[in-house]
Amino acid sequence: MNKKAPHKKSSQKKPTGKITTLLATLLTTFGLSGCAGTSPTNLGVNDNRLAPCPSSPNCVGSYDKDEGHAISPIPLSGSIEDTKTALLAALKTMGAKVISTQGQYIRSEFTSSLMGFVDDVEFYIEASGIQVRSASRLGHSDFGANRKHIESIRLALHP
Repeated sequence: MNKKAPHKKSSQKKPTGKITTLLATLLTTFGLSGCAGTSPTNLGVNDNRLAPCPSSPNCVGSYDKDEGHAISPIPLSGSIEDTKTALLAALKTMGAKVISTQGQYIRSEFTSSLMGFVDDVEFYIEASGIQVRSASRLGHSDFGANRKHIESIRLALHP
């Protein structure tokens, strides 16, 4: 009779433990430090305009004309000063951090709750309406988050 040798367990460990540890470390690192990135240097009003969007799809702007980036300006809510007051109140209600207000310009930041991604959202209040620009600091796609920021603000000012 042929006797089969008893089955020996492999002494090699599966790499899943190391992979799990690596993933946990990365998630903790990104979770604690956030995915803020650094503030872009092209923010603000230059030549009476907000900066154009980059070629990546994670930005919308009212001065941009291409379909992927274009978004309509937000109508004023009364005078320019009344609009600025209403806009600042809406940003506060929505949990945005207002970074600066200079004359008719407002710069704010929206931070995602899960990973801490930061979107820079700018407003330039003109007599014709509120010009807007919202752009992600990191990544390529934003899954429509920047467009949603602007449309939520539009709805808050014009329910």
